[in-house]
Amino acid sequence: MTELRRRGAGAGGGEPESADNISDKEADGDDRLGLPSEGEGDLEGDSKADTPDAPPSTDNTPQCLNKALEGLSSRWKNWWIRGILSLTMIIGFFLIIYLGPIMLIIVVMSIQIRCFQEIITIGYRVYHSYDLPWFRTLSWYFLICVNYFFYGETVADYFGALVQREEPLQFLVRYHRFISFALYLAGFCMFVLSLVKKHYRLQFYMFAWTHVTLLIVVTQSHLVIQNLFEGMIWFIVPISIVICNDIMAYLFGFFFGRTPLIKLSPKKTWEGFIGGFFSTVFFAFIFAYLLSQYQYCVCPVEYNSDTNRFAVECEPSDLFVIQEYTLPVMAQNILRWKTVNLYPFQIHSIALSTFASLIGPFGGFFASGFKRAFKIKDFADTIPGHGGIMDRFDCQYLMATFVHVYIASFIRGPNPSKVLQQLLVLQPEQQLSIFNTLRNHLREKGMLPPAGLEQ
Repeated sequence: MTELRRRGAGAGGGEPESADNISDKEADGDDRLGLPSEGEGDLEGDSKADTPDAPPSTDNTPQCLNKALEGLSSRWKNWWIRGILSLTMIIGFFLIIYLGPIMLIIVVMSIQIRCFQEIITIGYRVYHSYDLPWFRTLSWYFLICVNYFFYGETVADYFGALVQREEPLQFLVRYHRFISFALYLAGFCMFVLSLVKKHYRLQFYMFAWTHVTLLIVVTQSHLVIQNLFEGMIWFIVPISIVICNDIMAYLFGFFFGRTPLIKLSPKKTWEGFIGGFFSTVFFAFIFAYLLSQYQYCVCPVEYNSDTNRFAVECEPSDLFVIQEYTLPVMAQNILRWKTVNLYPFQIHSIALSTFASLIGPFGGFFASGFKRAFKIKDFADTIPGHGGIMDRFDCQYLMATFVHVYIASFIRGPNPSKVLQQLLVLQPEQQLSIFNTLRNHLREKGMLPPAGLEQ
């Protein structure tokens, strides 16, 4: 393939064929994975120019559904299967929310592990014939190391009272980063020792594959949990608006779609994209209003060391207290209203839903490009009509990062609870020193009586 392109470029002094004129099959050839071209086989062993063909997708639709929908065309059959499974997953999602923060954390970690497995399996399938030593073992080892680092940080930040009570945990928290780095170094050394002369390049491909997968999956999952601790609403609303955008874009595209949106996803249309945008903004505005009324949703998730449970009770912040806003003059002329009463979080929900509708789909486009590069339809066949778990969460991970950055930039102020948790980990002498400093500071501010007047 490479040689033919060179000949075509050189013959008659013509220009090489443009990328637009190269078919998907050609574009996905020897250049796709950076595999050695002709003449490099002696350096890298018996490499293959093309990715092995993906195994045919299997139909894992429940028999009861197949039987009930057997009279429909494939288009409408797929529509009903996707609809029924989507409704089932939405019900399951709200049931998990009802079960509380611990269950949500467990589910997020389970989804993270499954997504990691799907992406690593694709890499293993692509390079299976090379029999790379220790590839899968090292991949899972690095997953454990990265999770240990991230969730150890979470324990140190949000479970300070529990750490203070348990001596083994104090040791692990104090030397957490050193232990994490030592574990990673052990895996790094194992990888170097596993290098085999004929497979150097491929082994480094897979080393990079594993680390990029960790960056995309594990880091974003950690941010999802960080958002959850800010308040259940910062977990529920972002996930819900991505689900809403996905569903509404599909429905608008299914019934009204005519204009292709992007070559990476031929079935995506402008009609679906625009319809999904307006539907998602409207849904987010109403959904934010409903959730803002409940302490369970708006209060930060904090660990109560007395009850050994998570507490979601507090005095709601100003974000979740109804306020009056004066409308712009143009809006007043149209609506005949001068003021409206809103929760401030509803305004933030517009920003979140706008990102979910306009930028969030690019996570899906990225995933589509990845799948086209490796000639696969879906990451897996876990969910009938939907594909793998990663197919459902490709946009969610991008959304999680945005929400985390948004909270840090526009929402989060000093967190007294988190500061207190950190103080509890300090030595008694350090705590006393901070207490005296804080007491003197409050006296200077006039919030405490002078030393001679204290009783």
